[in-house]
Amino acid sequence: MQEAGDEEDATEAEIYNTQLSAALLITGAEASRDLRNERRNQTRNYLCRPQLQPDPRNNTPWQALFNSRHDRAFITTMGFDVETFELIVRSGFGALWLSRPIPRSDANTHGESRPGGRSLDAWGALGLVLHYLNSTMLEISLQQIFALIPSTVSRYITFGLQILLETLRGLPDAAIQWPTHDLEFQDDSDLVVARHPCLHGAFATIDGLNLPTQTSDDPEIENATYNGWLSDHFISSVIVFSPRGVIIAVNFNAPGSWHDSRVAQPIYEKLLKETPDGFYLVADTAFPRGSVEIEGRIVAPIKTGERLRGTNAEIEERFAYDRELLAYRQTAEWGMRSIQGSFGRLRMPLQINDKNARGDLLEICFRLHNLRARRVGYNEIEKVYMPEWKKTSDDEEIWNHFEEMVFGDQRQKDRVSRFHVHPEYQN
Repeated sequence: MQEAGDEEDATEAEIYNTQLSAALLITGAEASRDLRNERRNQTRNYLCRPQLQPDPRNNTPWQALFNSRHDRAFITTMGFDVETFELIVRSGFGALWLSRPIPRSDANTHGESRPGGRSLDAWGALGLVLHYLNSTMLEISLQQIFALIPSTVSRYITFGLQILLETLRGLPDAAIQWPTHDLEFQDDSDLVVARHPCLHGAFATIDGLNLPTQTSDDPEIENATYNGWLSDHFISSVIVFSPRGVIIAVNFNAPGSWHDSRVAQPIYEKLLKETPDGFYLVADTAFPRGSVEIEGRIVAPIKTGERLRGTNAEIEERFAYDRELLAYRQTAEWGMRSIQGSFGRLRMPLQINDKNARGDLLEICFRLHNLRARRVGYNEIEKVYMPEWKKTSDDEEIWNHFEEMVFGDQRQKDRVSRFHVHPEYQN
């Protein structure tokens, strides 16, 4: 009996020790979780509902901006005047926002749309997407402007970009189209010749654009996006601008290691097969001019140190032609500045792990550029665009020295975030 009692006591002691150990483990895990949460709260860079306006559809900075119906305010923050903003909503964006369910991981993606349960209406959704595209601001600023929690901001931007691209593809004023008739080529050339009498046949300019991208963990992708000349990772595009300020051809989303001649192959094909004789593009001296098949279809100024032979009159005539090439070539530089200066999101490193989403983002920006050029008069830089974007010395510095600015400086001087007044929250 004594031995049985001893065994029972030992069993009870073992159970007690096991329970004690389990309790200690649970207590330790809870303490560790509380400590992690406390540390996370100290460095948290997002806002929760109690720190935001209670109703995203009332009394928010976005509502104040939208209700002002002020063209300059709309252009400064979203790049479009009120009329064009409304055009985008009416041309399909609003209907798509109301009719399609927003994808999310915790709900049936094939269910019915519930527009009444959304934090933003179609105008607010478009405003959110355009604020995102036109600025370098952090999402915390978008949370303050639109009174949205982080997960909602992320979902709305992703979904909004998808339906915005679909809308733009159906908008004629957002089209990217090569001239289709001889008369169209001649009309564009006449615009060039009116300012540069020597450039008979020039109808557009061409140049390459490198945009920064994230560094991939995949060695193959990392090598493909690394540009040895610039010593960093980029995504490459080649763009053709007409004298009207619109993009008429673009090949984009190519790896940064590719040479411009490789990226420009589809445009070379257009010059070969879809361009009448006597018409040509103007490029800078560094841009590749393609194979012998399109010789004379891309013209560039004289290279530094190049020897010219001929009579004094012939050389002077060549210099005059060269000066006009240089002058007209600046329109490509203006076009690149308009894209990089307008769409601040392109100045931030593009995501590397989703090629399709990155391509969609680029296409949206290029189509929005054309829509702005045709509807807002964005190509009339001195009369429309520059006065709105160079109101302050900071705006002028952003426009003239964007390429020299680091990302921190861009966010500090971001014109969109500066437009809104943000409250400061204290613990």
